Amino acid sequence: MKKNILWAPWRMEYVASSNKAKNIFLEKANSKDDRDNLVLYRGEFSFILMNLYPYNNGHLLIAPYKVCNDITLLDSETLFEITQLTQKSISILKDMLKSDGFNVGFNMGKVSGAGIDEHLHFHIVPRWIGDVNFMPIVGETKVIVQGLYDTYDLLKTEFDLLNK
Repeated sequence: MKKNILWAPWRMEYVASSNKAKNIFLEKANSKDDRDNLVLYRGEFSFILMNLYPYNNGHLLIAPYKVCNDITLLDSETLFEITQLTQKSISILKDMLKSDGFNVGFNMGKVSGAGIDEHLHFHIVPRWIGDVNFMPIVGETKVIVQGLYDTYDLLKTEFDLLNK
């Protein structure tokens, strides 16, 4: 079967980066430029950011500030805040992106598919009726319908309201 090529030169920055060994969650947590780092919200124990390489438009990550690779090692305050932020994130995504459903979870350990296995992070992936259309099936191509920073700007105003 002949495969078509989809050019994604923006991905080369990650592939060629020597920073892959660095903890991007710590870098983003310590940064002051939230928009550049796609950080939407900072809680007491964890923060919400957009996935730079999303599975779908609006793919969010919630990461604890504490470096931890096992959910059984997180304290109850952190877990409770992550759960609250998951609820609030889903509510915002429903309102702003009109999501029909969600995949929510995490991969713990490299063997489970964790790309950054030293720092546990939770995924919230919005889904829509019909989002698995012919492109991924026939064209083996995933379409993200909105630019990352356009989505960030849309969602950021709602996440800012969580502080009020």
